[in-house]
Amino acid sequence: MKEQQLIEGCRKGNRLAQKELYDIYSRKMMGVCLRYVSDRETARDLLQDGFVKVFTSVDSYTGIGSFEGWMRKIFVNCALEYLRKSDVLREATDLDNTAELINPDSSVVSDLSAAELMALVQELPAGFRAVFNMFAIEGYSHKEISEMLNITESTSRSQFTRAKQLLQRKINELY
Repeated sequence: MKEQQLIEGCRKGNRLAQKELYDIYSRKMMGVCLRYVSDRETARDLLQDGFVKVFTSVDSYTGIGSFEGWMRKIFVNCALEYLRKSDVLREATDLDNTAELINPDSSVVSDLSAAELMALVQELPAGFRAVFNMFAIEGYSHKEISEMLNITESTSRSQFTRAKQLLQRKINELY
């Protein structure tokens, strides 16, 4: 089935369309979930919750923009909701004077595969990982992140800076 047919099938509650949509997008959306939580079981729970929300709110998809992008936003929001409930940002601090990251050796970073880099990102503390993913990968601004996570913009910036510093240390340890 074509994507538009799948969407229409999901709107009608067609289980075969839902299964096919799941089969097409579950790996990508699992990747999104794993970027926010490092535990595979929790990521699977988020994946399930995300697909439930996709299927129950598919009528709100207007056709503007990509369907995959619309879905990705749902999964990011599921992950952020989980992180807020588990209070992983309680240790977030509002620091305006954090030390800037020393420019990483680009040859070292280019030697890392995407999988190796994502594995290092998964090792970050949950709060750092969330802000890093939202800013560097999802493309949210610090203002948007602060609103979504209920933190200040400067806390978002400091968490991102600290995440970069920690990643740099981990990369330096590897090479």
